[in-house]
Amino acid sequence: MKTTAAVLVELGKSLELADLEVPLLKPGQVLVEVAYSGVCHTQVGEARGHRGEDKFLPHCLGHEGSGTVRECGPGVTKVEPGDRVILSWIKGSGADVPGTVYDWAGRKVNAGGITTFATYSVISENRLTVVPDGLSMRLAALVGCAVPTGAGVVFNTAQPRPGQSVVVFGAGGIGSCAIAAAALAGCTPVIAVDVNPDKLALAARLGATHAVNGKAADAVAEVLKVCKGGADYAIEATGLPAVMRQALACVRHQGGAAVVVGNARFGDRLDLDPRELNMGKRLLGTWGGDNVPDRDFPRYAKLLAAGRLDLEPLLSRSYGLAEVNAALDDLEHGRAARPLLAISAKAATVAKAA
Repeated sequence: MKTTAAVLVELGKSLELADLEVPLLKPGQVLVEVAYSGVCHTQVGEARGHRGEDKFLPHCLGHEGSGTVRECGPGVTKVEPGDRVILSWIKGSGADVPGTVYDWAGRKVNAGGITTFATYSVISENRLTVVPDGLSMRLAALVGCAVPTGAGVVFNTAQPRPGQSVVVFGAGGIGSCAIAAAALAGCTPVIAVDVNPDKLALAARLGATHAVNGKAADAVAEVLKVCKGGADYAIEATGLPAVMRQALACVRHQGGAAVVVGNARFGDRLDLDPRELNMGKRLLGTWGGDNVPDRDFPRYAKLLAAGRLDLEPLLSRSYGLAEVNAALDDLEHGRAARPLLAISAKAATVAKAA
């Protein structure tokens, strides 16, 4: 059988739609009909060449989505045909199969353990989680990356207590999920910092109590006006070293923590004043929100299904697979916080109706 996929052929060029031959499943692999795929800044970085040399061209893209299992390879026990599943780059339980190779009219096309910019995709068993009842496939797609990374950095990495202050730098897909999670955790104030007024308006809908336009004002000074002595936590979700320094600068002495979640461009470096650390501030990293998918994904799904974690405002527009380059451009230039590709025929129909 064939799958239609968006393939990165050359860095800095548009993705190309290609009809690929799906190979026979290896042990531990699963064939999934993709319903929705999120579009992340990671894919922008890959496509634009911001992540350094790419030794795997041409290759498929996409690392968060939702879909339906159509076939299971030998030894797969975690899912079965007909299951609705979350597709995530974050490894859970099950077989860990590095990737597969598709055929494109005699040309090899590489893919990792997960790719989601395709109508059908071969996925490693450990990148799948069954979608709990009551959660739409649209929102389930976000549990592949945006929700576990953004909410996980709050719930798992920072772990603020109710009443503590949180500032989030960057109100895109990851930052928006962090803002919503901080509000749900009872944090106050929750301060959103961005240079895009539309994203700041979105942050307010998701639970931010204060908004700071980093282009119009000194973000650190504005945060310190709201949080005397500094914020308890700062979450950096831009990938910009200058903003990482701001995040550390705005947290309080003796216990304040800045968490870096944004992906910097290949070759970027972060310079810090070590006296900040001497004053008892902490600088933390995170591996995608430090999640255990089998433990955490069902919890996020329940919060989403119940409306406790309301991320519908994040999904302002859906795109067809043929519009993938427009989705990447809109994300890169701030016209969309989290583009969603409606890939299956059913998903596309739902998107048009909306």
